[in-house]
Amino acid sequence: MTQVLARKWRPRSFTELVGQEHVVRALTNALRQQRLHHAYLFTGTRGVGKTTLARILAKSLNCETGVTDAPCGKCAACTEIDAGRFVDLIELDAASNTQVDNMRELLENALYAPTSGRYKVYIIDEVHMLSRSAFNAMLKTLEEPPGHVKFILATTDPQKIPVTVLSRCLQFGLKQIPQPQIRERLAEILAAENVPADAQSIALVARAAEGSLRDALSLLDQAIAHGGGKLDEASTRAMLGAVDQTYLYAILKALAERDGAELVAGAERMAERSLSFESALQDLASLLHRVALAQVVPQSIAADDPDAAAILELTKTLAAEDLQLYYQIAVQGRAEIGLAPDEHAGFMMTLLRMLAFAPGAVAASSAAVTMAPAKTPAVAATASAARPAASAVKADPSSWAELVGQLGLSAMANQLALRCEMTKRTAEMIELRISPADERMFDKTYRDRLTAALRQLLGAQLRVTFLAGEVAGVSPKAMTDRKTEQRQAAAVAEIREDPFVRELLEDFGGSVEDASIKPK
Repeated sequence: MTQVLARKWRPRSFTELVGQEHVVRALTNALRQQRLHHAYLFTGTRGVGKTTLARILAKSLNCETGVTDAPCGKCAACTEIDAGRFVDLIELDAASNTQVDNMRELLENALYAPTSGRYKVYIIDEVHMLSRSAFNAMLKTLEEPPGHVKFILATTDPQKIPVTVLSRCLQFGLKQIPQPQIRERLAEILAAENVPADAQSIALVARAAEGSLRDALSLLDQAIAHGGGKLDEASTRAMLGAVDQTYLYAILKALAERDGAELVAGAERMAERSLSFESALQDLASLLHRVALAQVVPQSIAADDPDAAAILELTKTLAAEDLQLYYQIAVQGRAEIGLAPDEHAGFMMTLLRMLAFAPGAVAASSAAVTMAPAKTPAVAATASAARPAASAVKADPSSWAELVGQLGLSAMANQLALRCEMTKRTAEMIELRISPADERMFDKTYRDRLTAALRQLLGAQLRVTFLAGEVAGVSPKAMTDRKTEQRQAAAVAEIREDPFVRELLEDFGGSVEDASIKPK
């Protein structure tokens, strides 16, 4: 009977373990120096090597060559542990043995010396599932453990383990395995198994595994069966339900060109293939993440990555702020797709939202979508004309006062807006400046409220920049204060020049209190 790949290729030594070098280094150094602890805790998501590492550690402790970081793999202890029949290795699944009675029985047996090994090793998987009373029973043994007992605990949720237990364990966090390492390991296994495979298929399986090598091997088994003993891209995509990346590249190209007609056509082509639109949004978000990362760190895309050329091309055609917006909309669209009339409608509306909210492209995108068959030169010219110039220009102070009146701000956020001067404005950004004397108003809460109100009025991707420095005295408050002062001065002058008032002053030797005069 053929063994599944996940079991057949399970690591049997520290050197075979993939992606957990930081944990392996700590454990091998401790074993070499004979610095052994009585309880270890391995944490991490599924399929990253927690129980595999626990079994390798059990072999290291019980190998007949002595406590070692390189168990021989040939002695009775090593072979029996690999086969799962070593009498002094007790594995317990806490998910199905949660009760205190199970734990008490286990701990009572721990008092007896090992039968054939050097140590009795207890591996408790998903330890966070134990009941509170079971943890309390374990705690006594962890506080005063017999010298011949080692506990190795594993969990995907360490937050649920009592602090009293955590404090008595050496903790090691196992990370998700990077895709390049999964791809490399899958390629080695396929070569050893003499299974023909292409790089794109291996990359698809590695991506679908989401950091779990065990999941990658299970998916690899399915992909080989689906492909009739080999891996090819079309078969692997069909098995995984993955979306052909060429569809996503076309969608991002249409977004970059603000071409609504081509965007709609791309979604329709996917519908004709009956592709999963929820998976499409997940893959689109993943692609946007890779493109954004490549913009900042180009070397993050491996030279042998099948998608390298397409991703690097997208880094040139998509602006960084557009990528951030599209990613946010894709993630939100995936979360909301279950609320849509159907998946196709949810996917389409997500794409149209990307187009509608792209910085500086509202007019262009709406024009392109309205003209359904194709974007004609006339439409392109209209879209280009509708788009404001990208360069910042000196702003009209009165226009900022008008904007503030439309924002509907309250309390301190409104006071901040009134004290700001708009020094630059384009379709994509607004620059606001405030006097150093009023810099105390630059509280993050007030700035965030002002920014949110501006984006609601002018577009979700508007960039708002706040500066403190020399001002021209044209903020709404400064202009209002000047008008008030001018009216006050005019009112005072009018009173002082009034003949009746002047007569009173001359006859009775009185004086005018300017502060008491209120303009009409």
